[in-house]
Amino acid sequence: MVLSGPDENDATTSHPFKYAQVLGIFHVNVVYVGPGMVNYQPYRMEFLWVRWYQSAGMPAAGWKSHKLDRIRFSPMSADDTFGFLDPADVLRACHIIPAFAKGKRHVDGMGLSWCARDSLDWVEYYVNR
Repeated sequence: MVLSGPDENDATTSHPFKYAQVLGIFHVNVVYVGPGMVNYQPYRMEFLWVRWYQSAGMPAAGWKSHKLDRIRFSPMSADDTFGFLDPADVLRACHIIPAFAKGKRHVDGMGLSWCARDSLDWVEYYVNR
């Protein structure tokens, strides 16, 4: 769960948060060689590889309506389905609960990506924050 940026909210969805599933936690030792370089010392950089959720288009969700927010995974073919995050940008974890009544996305259990584990996807999820 991270904060949405001001350019990510449009007039139809003014949701303050973005949600993602963490696929991996990594670190690399980086040597910066660009402008302003001081030395060749490696610096540890930590990052998360995530798969983004998108809003399920519910206009009356949130605290005032007493309903849980609904989300679903972005399509695998979309440009912004996967991303990288600085762990410091993560606000907190939250429970993502499958909407069992909506069913599974892949009834046959065959997904497109082994890394994304999309064969286990449900059509929609509820956010219990």
